Amino acid sequence: MAWDESSADGIPVGPLAPGGGDLFGSSPAEMKAAANDIETELEPDTKRDSGKAKESTNTAARTLDGWETASGLKKVVGTWDRQVRVLMGRLSAEKANLRSASGEFSRIDVGTGDELRGVRSYFDEL
Repeated sequence: MAWDESSADGIPVGPLAPGGGDLFGSSPAEMKAAANDIETELEPDTKRDSGKAKESTNTAARTLDGWETASGLKKVVGTWDRQVRVLMGRLSAEKANLRSASGEFSRIDVGTGDELRGVRSYFDEL
């Protein structure tokens, strides 16, 4: 959705729009849950499924040994391995970033609250 678009009901969206603040970000709990999903689902599933695809391709290459197709399949496996390593690295980085951001949001909230509690007003003396 572009910045200048409205939601389906015609109400502008975004952090400053009425009722739109929750559309802009995530809570620390949601970030932790997303990081846990990456760790418990995406990373293991990606590793398992990529291993199956690699093994199937290697089997096909062995079956077609002596044909040009076999050398092409071997090259594909090398490319596949590099791409899976990059993807696993990105998943790991996203997981770490989500966990870091969730903690940072909490630290900022506590710090801001502490600062605001220290602000004195003329009305405090009344």
